Amino acid sequence: MKLSNLRPADGATHNDNFRRGRGHGSGNGKTAGKGHKGQKARSGAPRIGFEGGQMPLYRRLPKRGFTNINTKNIVAINLSALERFEDGSEVTAQTLLEAGIIKNAGDGVKILGGGELTKKLNVKVQAYSESAKAKIVELGGTAEEA
Repeated sequence: MKLSNLRPADGATHNDNFRRGRGHGSGNGKTAGKGHKGQKARSGAPRIGFEGGQMPLYRRLPKRGFTNINTKNIVAINLSALERFEDGSEVTAQTLLEAGIIKNAGDGVKILGGGELTKKLNVKVQAYSESAKAKIVELGGTAEEA
């Protein structure tokens, strides 16, 4: 069993296109699934999360932090991951994806200086750490910013 194979049990879900209140023969006539009388049976029932005037849960809990709308999703990989490529080859975000080193390029790829590199590579990604750039150039490769 995999997460991609999971689905609700038969009969557990309903179609939203169902027409309620169209007589007994429809299986959902008369009270149209709202039971008998009471606040929730009437039009103008309170919104979701309303607790009868008590301070609702979403207002009782503290709010922390914020979401920065200008943030960038940079994928970071170590130099040692580039050992997979052959000597003299060109490394870009696309070739990293094809090699399976990264799952998605996000807003850019950054090469970090972790590990050792023994091959001359021409690397074209969005960013480098200083140590990574120095190691690439030291071996005769190039480190260009894409």
